[in-house]
Amino acid sequence: MKVSQLMLFGIFFIGISSLEAQEKTSLTLDEAIHLAWTKSNEVSLANTKVATKKYELRSIKNNQYPDLKVSGQYQRLAKASVNLKINKSNDSEPLPVVDQLMLGQVNASVPVFAGFKIQNSITIYENMYQAETATASQTKEEIAMKVINNYANLYKAQKTIELLKENQKSAQQRAIDFSEMEKNGIIPRNDLLKSQLQVSKIQLSIDEAATNLNIVNFYLVTLLKLPVETKLEVRESDFANFQMDNIPVNEEPALQNRKDLEAIRFQEKANQANIKMAKSAYYPAIALIGGYTALDLKNVITVQNAMNIGVGVSYDLSAILKNGTLVKLAESKSLEIQNSQAILTDYIKIQVQKAIEDYDLALKQNAVYGQALEQSTENYRIIKDKYDNGLSDTNDLLEADVEQLGSRINKALAKANIIQKYYELLSVTGQLSQSFNLSKI
Repeated sequence: MKVSQLMLFGIFFIGISSLEAQEKTSLTLDEAIHLAWTKSNEVSLANTKVATKKYELRSIKNNQYPDLKVSGQYQRLAKASVNLKINKSNDSEPLPVVDQLMLGQVNASVPVFAGFKIQNSITIYENMYQAETATASQTKEEIAMKVINNYANLYKAQKTIELLKENQKSAQQRAIDFSEMEKNGIIPRNDLLKSQLQVSKIQLSIDEAATNLNIVNFYLVTLLKLPVETKLEVRESDFANFQMDNIPVNEEPALQNRKDLEAIRFQEKANQANIKMAKSAYYPAIALIGGYTALDLKNVITVQNAMNIGVGVSYDLSAILKNGTLVKLAESKSLEIQNSQAILTDYIKIQVQKAIEDYDLALKQNAVYGQALEQSTENYRIIKDKYDNGLSDTNDLLEADVEQLGSRINKALAKANIIQKYYELLSVTGQLSQSFNLSKI
């Protein structure tokens, strides 16, 4: 009976463990980034803005095509009084009753010259469309960097918990051993309390790391539009065999590839065209006009095939005095954009230099952490040997254990930190999209 109960409990436990394992979802970094590019609200908004600019450009281009208007009227006239001024004689017949009017017109206007306003407006919206497209690409790179940071932080939290739990097992076993030794009078109770205190501290660290893991996991699944209950798991292989190529060493790639800088350059081109369009008010507008009219005033007159063609000219004379302010306004906006471009260029240079330094620091830290791990491992072995031979006390043993744990965690996370800094360097130099085929999204 007891065996059967144990078997049932075992089967139940295995089932619960399997269920928990099924809830975890493994995503590669590449998969996570492409999922963010297709699902995130920020990317969706950026794509919508691009589509809006595209339709605005099409609308502006329609201004170069002829305007064609058709109109018609039908009116009932109540006791209209008709007085013909021509061919009127004393013996003329009574005037007819006029109670109906029908009028139809077709008018066409083809713009010939508008002071280059149409061409410049098209140029403005073409550059604004290109600027919005570049901004959308920059948004996707920023989203990719968010995913990378959270993905790396998720891995760091997972790895930290894993190492802490490994250390917790040895700490718990040490506390158990110390408890027996304290019962037998081999060690003082104070040493037992110290070992138990270390177990408690490790548990606090695990709880803190687990909280951080849950926060990062929630942020990432929200960004990827996955179900809230999804538990993501980062694969060790994504970091273990990672290769870093084409590492930037200066700001030149950034000045060539940064999409936010490209966007502001297109804005400047658009504003140059805006200056020209403001000056177009100094010129007259010329258009070819033509039309067709049909009229029927019942019992009086019928007009058919009344066609006309000619040239229409309009000139706003007041613009000669008023338009100077609009030109200066456009020139001032152009100067604002030029200053913004200069500020952004300097900021990009600072970002690149910082990213280069951070990447170099991560490499140096990795080398030092490797040495520290070797040193702390050997130090713990020596202290443990001394402790077993009564040449070292509990404080030394526990301190050596903590140092070894810290070194193991630092070394385990160093690789992820290098990869994170590498991607940050690619991001600030505008080359992140090349690593994940952004053009295909």
